[in-house]
Amino acid sequence: MKKFLSIIILGAALIASSPAQAERLKDLAEFAGVRDNVLVGYGLVVGLDGTGDQTTQAPFTGQSLTNMLSQLGVTIPAGTNMQLRNVAAVMVTADLPPFSMQGQRLDITVSSVGNARSLRGGTLLMTPLRGADGEIYAIAQGNLLIGGVSAESGGSRETINHQAAGRISRGAIVEREVALALGSNQGELELHLKQADFSTAERVVSRINDEFGNFVAEAVNGRVIRLFGPQDANERVRFMARVENIDVDPAIGRARVVLNSRTGSVVMNGNVRLSQAAVAHGNLSVSIDTRQQVSQPAPFSQGETVVTTDTDIQITQEAGTLNMVEGVDLMEVVNALNSLGASPADLMAILEALKASGSLRAELEII
Repeated sequence: MKKFLSIIILGAALIASSPAQAERLKDLAEFAGVRDNVLVGYGLVVGLDGTGDQTTQAPFTGQSLTNMLSQLGVTIPAGTNMQLRNVAAVMVTADLPPFSMQGQRLDITVSSVGNARSLRGGTLLMTPLRGADGEIYAIAQGNLLIGGVSAESGGSRETINHQAAGRISRGAIVEREVALALGSNQGELELHLKQADFSTAERVVSRINDEFGNFVAEAVNGRVIRLFGPQDANERVRFMARVENIDVDPAIGRARVVLNSRTGSVVMNGNVRLSQAAVAHGNLSVSIDTRQQVSQPAPFSQGETVVTTDTDIQITQEAGTLNMVEGVDLMEVVNALNSLGASPADLMAILEALKASGSLRAELEII
């Protein structure tokens, strides 16, 4: 684990030591309003080979089927207990891309919400997909593609991959468009940086104005940049495409150390500095050994056999000596921390202590 941790920190050091390169503005920012919209719907998958919902435990599946059949002119007598195993209730999700038009096809994901064992071989029936405003934006239907497979016999079962969810390529048709008016206010546009930074915003404004040779961009704050583009739609598209392909050198972010308490990963960027500090590290281990012993009485002594427990507890503490740690660049910080020989969990505690002492010149984030 120590070797793995060293690789993570060393990888970050190598990345940070490489010279900064300009990035396209389309990788650093997005135009306001040009985004996906999430869609969700509830539907039924039919045609399963006995792997659908158990309707006694998932009553909503039977209710949904009854409602659907009633809309198709089939009446189910009240109180009928339908024991169906080839139907499953599912949730359907999709992303509606910007500028989607009626008739456009979307990929969808279908996920079981009941206790169906598998959706393999099923067909999704017509399912309306709604947006956050409750309006229907697409209709989904089609045959599912499931990557998993299972087999069972004699009480034994073998399963490969997940079978309670699948996808349908081009399984939804767009029925409603999302209104998006770019440059409606005299050609005015907004560019949003993916990461707010005043230095990067200032550099973006300077590069855009230099590219066009006049004042077309101004910074509103550390994230939003206002652009004054053409009012003609065709010229506006050309203007936006030109802006997206401008190369910008993003400013170096704040010094930050990220600790993942679940995996033991430690990642730090190239701005981390470590002022002079002395660290003592030692591990404390407690070992408890329990042994069962049988006490057997002598023959004809009228005694009883007794089982006794013998417990041995040992406490061991490794010697911890003060080590000097200091680093003015990332590689020196990595070498100083690795010299402590600490495990990932102990290294996290050491970094927290260094932060509390003021020696670690970085933000400490635990995820």
